[in-house]
Amino acid sequence: MPAKSAAQQKAAGAALSAKRGDTPRKDLKGASRSMEKSMTEKELEDMASSSRKDKPEHAAKN
Repeated sequence: MPAKSAAQQKAAGAALSAKRGDTPRKDLKGASRSMEKSMTEKELEDMASSSRKDKPEHAAKN
């Protein structure tokens, strides 16, 4: 599942870093904290590695 915005992609990257043990979990905030708990490493990797080209900084609320 690719990220829908640059902010979502950044949060996925932070969560992935914590899941791998590179960043302390206590440093996570907001969306990255819940992503780390609820998503697998593979899902986070897919979301964080998508291209940022033509993505808005924040996704529009529906």
